Amino acid sequence: MNKKNVVYVKNLTKIYSKNSVNSFPALDNLNLEVKEGEIFGLLGPNGAGKTTFISILAGTVIKNSGQVNVLGFDLDKYPRQVKASIGIVPQEINLDPFFTPKKLLELQAGMYGVKKKDRITNTILKTVSLENQANSYSRKLSGGMKRRLLIAKAMVHQPAILVLDEPTAGVDVELRQNLWKNVRQLNKLGVTIILTTHYLFEAQELCDRIAILNKGKLVALDTTKNLI
Repeated sequence: MNKKNVVYVKNLTKIYSKNSVNSFPALDNLNLEVKEGEIFGLLGPNGAGKTTFISILAGTVIKNSGQVNVLGFDLDKYPRQVKASIGIVPQEINLDPFFTPKKLLELQAGMYGVKKKDRITNTILKTVSLENQANSYSRKLSGGMKRRLLIAKAMVHQPAILVLDEPTAGVDVELRQNLWKNVRQLNKLGVTIILTTHYLFEAQELCDRIAILNKGKLVALDTTKNLI
C-alpha cells in the first residue's frame, strides 16, 4: 500500500551571505518527501544542511526559494498550521532547572494554545518513562531523563511529525540504546519521525529510508536496505 507524503520538499534552496561576495548555499535545490508513519533519516557530515532544513520546517530560518508542504499545508501560505504539525527536539538541552517536568509540559502546552482540558501531560510523561519524575526539579534529572523531557516538550501539541536533531550526539552507549527504544515506541504510536544524524550506524539501526546530504545537495535517497 502506498503511504501518503506528510512532508514534500521541492527545489528548496537557502543561501547564507557573509557579504556580497561570499555566499554559500546551505541547501541547494533539495527535493525529497517523507512518508506517513516512517522513520526518515537525514544523514550527512556537519555543515551538510541538516539543521538548516529543520530550521526551515520550524519556521526559524526563511528559505530563499522552493516549496515546502507539510500535511498538505504550504509553508508560505499556512506557516502556523505547519508549525502545529511538527514537534522539534533540539540538540541542545535547554530546560529551566527550577521547573518540574510536569510544570514544563503544562507551560509548553499553554504556549501552543492547548486548552487545559485538552492537555495530555501525564500521558506524555508516561510515554517517555518520566511519570515517576513528574514532580522532581529538572536540574535533578539525569542526562537521559533530560533528553526524554525534550522529546516530551515537543509532543505537547500532539504533532503528527516529530523531528529529532542529532538526538544522541555525545551520549554514552546505554543512553543511546534507551533513546532508540523511545523513538521506536513513538513511531509505533503512529508518529512520523525525521531523524538527523551523522552516525551511519544510528540511521541503519532506526530508519526505514535515508537521505544523504552533502554541502546542501541530496546525494542519495533510498530505503536503508538498498543503500547499505
